[in-house]
Amino acid sequence: MPERTTLSTLSETPHAEVFETRRPRTVRLRLDADERVPRHTHEGTDVVVHLLDGQVELTLDDEVYDLDAGDLIRFSGDREVSPYAVEASTAVVVFAPAE
Repeated sequence: MPERTTLSTLSETPHAEVFETRRPRTVRLRLDADERVPRHTHEGTDVVVHLLDGQVELTLDDEVYDLDAGDLIRFSGDREVSPYAVEASTAVVVFAPAE
């Protein structure tokens, strides 16, 4: 049976899990303005970030990508990632097992 919800009901910050199981892991990421997630990796996954609102500077290794609301970016979880919220931002992030 399907389960209906909204992103606003997911309360944990900055990461709120969408599913109880983490395969594929799907989270709502909410960052306040000027908040940064330290550099890290998600080895063994492919990552998709869909920015719903706000503006984010996404650092992948030594490259910076400016994301605006509506943008979608995908990359290997083997890369070092660090999102920085230029303004308050919300994104849906999917971590799919890499093949």
